[in-house]
This record gives sequence, C-alpha cells and structure tokens, in this order.
Amino acid sequence: MPELSRFFGIVIRMYVEGGGHHRPHFHAYYGGDVAVYAWDPVVLVAGSLPRRQQRLVEAWAELHVPELTANWTQLQQGDVRTAIDPLH
Repeated sequence: MPELSRFFGIVIRMYVEGGGHHRPHFHAYYGGDVAVYAWDPVVLVAGSLPRRQQRLVEAWAELHVPELTANWTQLQQGDVRTAIDPLH
C-alpha cells in the first residue's frame, strides 16, 4: 500500500490499478473513514471524510496535482512512488 503523504492524522495512499481503465485517483484515510479523490480538478469520487479533513485533503491535492499525476504514472508502470510533502 504505497503511502504518499501523512498530515493531521490523514494518510494518503495510491494503488496500482489493473486494466488501465480507472480514472487517476488516490485514497485518503482518517480514523475509520475512507474517501477516494480524483484530481485536475480535485473531486470526491467515493466515500467520505469529516468536513474539516475533507477540506484539508482537497487543499493538499490542489497544491500537488503535478506530483499526483507523476505518482499515478509511475505506479501504473510498476515504478516506485515518490513521497509528497504534507500540509504544515
């Protein structure tokens, strides 16, 4: 489970998707909650987080669209992911 970032109790992960038909996305975990987000534009695709954590994840993703895209490409090609800076 490749972890990309961790901040304010939120863990961001991205997984290899077989078949190449999935929209690029990442998973955000907070406590027992899980949400899936696409980017460019940043949008909640599935699941949910508490409102505050949702806003933090959306802000983080907006800041890191190029890194998210690069990680998605790397993972789908079997390469190692690159960590992304957390929110401070």
